[in-house]
Amino acid sequence: MSHILVVEDEPIILESLTRLLERQGYLVTGVGSVAEAEEKANTKFDLIISDLRLPGEPGTTLIRKAAPAPVLIMTSYSTVQSAVDAMKDGAVDYIAKPFNHDEMIMTVKRILDKAMIEQQNTILQKEVARDYPIDGMIGDCEPMLELLDRIGRVAPTDATVLIVGGMGTGKELVARSIHAQSSRKDQTLISVNCAAFAENLIEAELFGQEKGAFTGALQVKKGLIEAANGGTLFLDEIGELPLDAQSSLLRVLQEGEIRGVGSSKLIKVDVRFLIATHKNLQQMVEDRRFREDLYDRLSLFELQVPALRDRGGDVKKLAQAILTKMSNRIHRKSMTFSAQAYEELVNYSWPGNVRELENIIERAVILCQGHCIESEDLALSMVASGRGETLTELEQRFSLDQYFVSFVEKFQPEFNETQLAKMLGISRKNLWEKRQRLEIPSRK
Repeated sequence: MSHILVVEDEPIILESLTRLLERQGYLVTGVGSVAEAEEKANTKFDLIISDLRLPGEPGTTLIRKAAPAPVLIMTSYSTVQSAVDAMKDGAVDYIAKPFNHDEMIMTVKRILDKAMIEQQNTILQKEVARDYPIDGMIGDCEPMLELLDRIGRVAPTDATVLIVGGMGTGKELVARSIHAQSSRKDQTLISVNCAAFAENLIEAELFGQEKGAFTGALQVKKGLIEAANGGTLFLDEIGELPLDAQSSLLRVLQEGEIRGVGSSKLIKVDVRFLIATHKNLQQMVEDRRFREDLYDRLSLFELQVPALRDRGGDVKKLAQAILTKMSNRIHRKSMTFSAQAYEELVNYSWPGNVRELENIIERAVILCQGHCIESEDLALSMVASGRGETLTELEQRFSLDQYFVSFVEKFQPEFNETQLAKMLGISRKNLWEKRQRLEIPSRK
């Protein structure tokens, strides 16, 4: 229940407004001056409604004294200047007396709803920052220190950055870190996975569409690039972008303008692009599946995200941080790894990288009956079993896609799709998409 403080020196208006708000389900406290309001300083109010002219100090002084509580100013002197002055002082809104009851109720509801959304957003941002630290990305191995140094150098610029690394290495976290350290940090960051859209729809999603541009285009639609105007757009899995869309993306990078599907109008945009892929784009250029001019443009500044198996002692630090996060999430405190579990974590080759590490630990936290995670809770030997070869040896013989095909074909007779996805450190949707792309038949 929201608690509202009403500051009004006319008893009839104070009583009337108090009753009006109480009928809407609000808890209301009424006082007659700023001095009386200050006596309530130990009480947390969600909104303060104050008359402008009060005995002693004016109602606008509460804007500073009661911060961060929003202050709605009432006045019978309904002039443009008084409204402007109140808003300049920091009032959340302004309403003239005599006010309409419906207008007052709508104004109060709008202010409280907005404050609640902002509060929830702040809490969410703190949780995200706690669970997935940005400036404090975990790792002090040499490849990570080099990556962090290069992030710090490129972040303050508006340069397009190509982020390269295997699946699950944390490419989106790198993109968020760049955005958070840039001059655009207070603007929007939009993340787009190019593999998540059908090939015939990706252009409309990115660049927008006109009504009737194609079958199913029932209305005008603003694209994600335009939605990110002034901020940052993170395009993941850029290797999945069709050639026509690659041409349109090159225009945006070179000219700073977009044209929606079916439109003749060019729209200027100011967007910083962060691009990511796990594919070898240079090989795709040679195979004529990726535009050479676009690759040349994207590769001007490249960041390589190291595979987890190449990060040495970082595995322990990451494992402990993830364990703390996962155990807090399901309200299980003070969990640890046994010495043997730690040894297995360090020695495992992590083909699914940090994402696989998170999935393995989350499963272990759920399965563990005590406070110490043992090697059987991790079940890494089950994943790495077979053929008498380690996963590292297999990876040396196969490309990433070949390894994926080999892994799925080997283990799908024993495990269902959910288990396979967890073992690979990917989602079921991602597993299905890769099955389609690599033409791996499902088990009968």
